[in-house]
Amino acid sequence: MDDIAGTAAEPRLTSLAHGGGCGCKIAPGVLSRILARSPALPVPPEMIVGLDTSDDAAVWRLNDTQALVATTDFFMPIVDDPHDFGRIAATNAISDVYAMGGRPILALAIVGMPVNVLSEATIGAILAGGAAACAAAGIPVAGGHTIDSVEPIYGLVVLGLVHPDRVMTNAGARPDDVLVFGKGLGIGVLSAALKKGLLDPAGYDRMIAATTRLNTPGPDLAAMDGVHAITDVTGFGIAGHALEMARGAGCDIAIDLAALPVIEGVRDLAARGCITGASGRNWASYGAEVALPEGLPDTERALLCDPQTAGGLLVACAPEAAAAVLDVFHAQGFDAAAAIGRVGPRAATPTLRFR
Repeated sequence: MDDIAGTAAEPRLTSLAHGGGCGCKIAPGVLSRILARSPALPVPPEMIVGLDTSDDAAVWRLNDTQALVATTDFFMPIVDDPHDFGRIAATNAISDVYAMGGRPILALAIVGMPVNVLSEATIGAILAGGAAACAAAGIPVAGGHTIDSVEPIYGLVVLGLVHPDRVMTNAGARPDDVLVFGKGLGIGVLSAALKKGLLDPAGYDRMIAATTRLNTPGPDLAAMDGVHAITDVTGFGIAGHALEMARGAGCDIAIDLAALPVIEGVRDLAARGCITGASGRNWASYGAEVALPEGLPDTERALLCDPQTAGGLLVACAPEAAAAVLDVFHAQGFDAAAAIGRVGPRAATPTLRFR
């Protein structure tokens, strides 16, 4: 990590941003109120997925065998190494296409940089990191847009294709489905530790490994008849995105705390105070709809709300398909993937319960 420090002439990337990664997202409650002010517009028949389910991307039917998946995602630096920042931001953006069951086909770059503060070499390294993630996904960066901004911002617009009958949303879960989660939790904690100077090189390596791993199982999972819903867990934390899945399905959801995969070292760092402000904002937004075990430590609650940058896929599948879903994850190198809970019965007011 010695090579990621800023110099006297050029500050650390994270020092230029008020927040980093998916921790920059507007809290879900605030976002809901903002969107409620938007006028309702007619929905064309070609629009398979739009605003109504808080999903990861929009989907537009092209013909009987193809639908276009369109998404955008961008944020401020979560790490100081410019190449790593670009890789992470691009991986996070591409994930939305995988979460819908699609295969990405191209990307456009979104770039806002303080050009009088950062060198052209640093900005170029950010873009190169993003291009490297796109190359790993097998897609080109086909253009984009740049502005001079106060804080560094980087991300992508990503387009993909999916069969209209295999589109995955966060609203398809069914009673008695098993929930499978693909990555370990704790990216927000690791990023907070990095800003505090408490993250050692091994912890940094674990953070980069998690945030640059593309969620490639998405299309293979969508092709399975027993898979009913997929979303990726990002800025709202496992609690927020599981709650969105419960609302979309109109079902209660129960998650086993002991089954949740957590990145090595995260709990120790959380106990040392490495908690993001976004975690508290998340809980304030949706905590009234989440039931926790009595006496759960605050650090454990914070982990449930921890913003995950380029987080794992959350999958709802029929019980008989759970083993095959785990096999897909494990075969593609997602060793932390685990069954973490169940979808409960239909409910007029869906509740997320951790037990």
